[in-house]
Amino acid sequence: MVGWIEKSIGDLFEISGGLSASREQLSDVGFPYLHYGDIHGTMQAYIDVCVNKIPCLDVPLNKVSKGALLQNGDVVFVDASEDDEGISRHVVVRNTDNEPFISGLHTIVAKAKNNEIDNQYREYCFQTKAVKSQFKFYAVGTKVQGVNKTTIKDIDLSYPVSLSEQRRIAAVLTDTDELITALEKLIAKKKAIKQGAMQELLSGERRLPGFSDEWVEKKLGDVCEIKDGTHQTPTYVDFGIPFYSVENVTNDDFSNTKYITPAEHRKLTAKYKIERGDILMTRIGSIGVCKYVDWDVNASFYVSLALLKCKSEIDSKFLCLYSQCTQFQKEIELHSLQHAVPKKINLGNISLVTLLIPSTLEEQRAIGEILSDMDEEIDKLTAKLNKYKQIKQGMMSELLTGRIRLKEETDNG
Repeated sequence: MVGWIEKSIGDLFEISGGLSASREQLSDVGFPYLHYGDIHGTMQAYIDVCVNKIPCLDVPLNKVSKGALLQNGDVVFVDASEDDEGISRHVVVRNTDNEPFISGLHTIVAKAKNNEIDNQYREYCFQTKAVKSQFKFYAVGTKVQGVNKTTIKDIDLSYPVSLSEQRRIAAVLTDTDELITALEKLIAKKKAIKQGAMQELLSGERRLPGFSDEWVEKKLGDVCEIKDGTHQTPTYVDFGIPFYSVENVTNDDFSNTKYITPAEHRKLTAKYKIERGDILMTRIGSIGVCKYVDWDVNASFYVSLALLKCKSEIDSKFLCLYSQCTQFQKEIELHSLQHAVPKKINLGNISLVTLLIPSTLEEQRAIGEILSDMDEEIDKLTAKLNKYKQIKQGMMSELLTGRIRLKEETDNG
């Protein structure tokens, strides 16, 4: 491709290792220390030692090799990962003040031999499918995989010869990242506001205008019929009737289910069925997680779930929201089988869970409406965020391979 070149990481960078130290040795004293776990733990393509709060290692700098001292533009890769996606995980160092910054345990440091690749472009160019597939090819290990200082040198990188073109590509992707970051912060803020509102509204600490009736204490068994799922593992088929289990509720994903035959479904639902307006609640593993059934459903469910059919004195949407409050979770924990592994709550004990709720359906529904509106706003923002992330992936696929070229802006004035 005209204007693009391919070279190996070994041709472009000097490769060295970090200074090994355990997480237990880190504190607030000493020099910033980049542990490989911190690279795995961030979704950012860079780490700014002048901005980010980074754990420190108390060690004399004369004990640290020159290769392990990180400078502006250095690329730091992990050499160990428990999954394929993490094998190529890395960050580019932002260190404009030239602060002492130590690369740590299970890291590989790549220091540029020249200025062929712009610092900001480095934050994106190692994220292409072509580069990631090479990391997977060279990775060794079984439970823990990774590349080493020798094999990483053989990984090839394709990039524009022109630094100006590199900077234009990086600028476009950086703008998209800034939009994504701004949305992530807004969603986090909205979730915090909703969490605060839930704790106030679902505990009665804050009352909505027009409501003054005393709240009442009820047992979950008083306000719901609580039904059990089948205790026998059915025979699964490729197509048929959905069969829900705890993973569907905890992952909030009912599109990815197992299936049983219509005949077996009829047998399992002879006495009761899941209906729109019911609640599915987990009772094994992550107990007490609830899902409001707001779709027309024809499905069976496993013993890991309980089915709550609300009676006339409680609104099912409200109860599903109430299940997220601290008091409900404490009650679930209190009535669980304390030493069971995995954690479990029996059907009878679910009925003993105590609720403190508004005595009128009107107040329950008013609270539910406010919290549901907040959820809807968060869902819309999350959908927008996911769209931006998909757009960014598409842009990277085109721009970082040269399939789409960005023209240099000219002054037409």
